[in-house]
Amino acid sequence: MEPVANATVYIVDDDASVREALAWLLRSRRLPSETYASAEALEVALALRSGTPQPCCLLLDVRMPGMSGLALFDALLARGAVAAMPVIFLTGHADVPTAVDSVKRGAFDFCEKPFSDNALVDRIEQALAQSAQHLEHLRQRQSVQCRLADLTERERAVMQCVVEGLPNKLIADQLDISVRTVEVHRARVFDKMQVKSAVELANLLRPSH
Repeated sequence: MEPVANATVYIVDDDASVREALAWLLRSRRLPSETYASAEALEVALALRSGTPQPCCLLLDVRMPGMSGLALFDALLARGAVAAMPVIFLTGHADVPTAVDSVKRGAFDFCEKPFSDNALVDRIEQALAQSAQHLEHLRQRQSVQCRLADLTERERAVMQCVVEGLPNKLIADQLDISVRTVEVHRARVFDKMQVKSAVELANLLRPSH
């Protein structure tokens, strides 16, 4: 798998030896990481972040003093943050059923201690790839919204007709304007939306994008 650029793995575990071992493992695989001794410390660090979001994932211990890993996961889930920051739980044997339930609710995966280094790194790389894909999806949607905001009211009306598959003559009749005016607006819509055809425009506006 190709490495994800500018990615960070957040490690949250109250056991210093676990944090250090994981950070060393990730360094050996050229995966940048940041370690935190508590869920609260990570929350503070995330609150202070600014700028463009970068791909990341979270290695999260289930049981910790103070805010538990599950409580942090619930908070991230409520904020809609786990798509951009996939969560991999680090669990002891007794926590496996709880971790399985968390996966059903949106966690990326869980790894039971002691875990296989190779298996864990594989899942981390997959989580980072998913994070990057999600952020790219958001970037594309934001770009489309910016382009839409640049359209005039008349251009929006023409665009809607074009997406519905209406020919220029029918658009002209429906909007009570000349065919030539439709052609001008249509060209402007294509230019502003950065497309070359009605099919490309329709695909761009689909909710799945």
